[in-house]
Amino acid sequence: MSSVSAIGGIYDSSLYNNLITGTKAAKENNNASFESLFESAKTMIHETNSLTNAAEEQEINYAMGLSTNTHDLQVAQQKANISLQYTVAVRNTVMDAYKEIMNLQF
Repeated sequence: MSSVSAIGGIYDSSLYNNLITGTKAAKENNNASFESLFESAKTMIHETNSLTNAAEEQEINYAMGLSTNTHDLQVAQQKANISLQYTVAVRNTVMDAYKEIMNLQF
């Protein structure tokens, strides 16, 4: 007959020490992930603002007769519109998640 050997540990407990003990490294990791999320949201808002400003500038140039290219005007307006719609959708999703978290009962 063949002998059966022990498998050993299913997981390495050192991987979960940060989650279990709540060490400083785990807290710094949570802060870093929130910070990166916040920075990406800030970048998205700045990008939306710059696209909106570019569209307004194109509108002003077209209205003053400095530009006769309606294609560039339409492209700038569409970029600004899509960026704004995406930013609002992300904001709505974050607000829904926040409301869900606030409704949790412990």
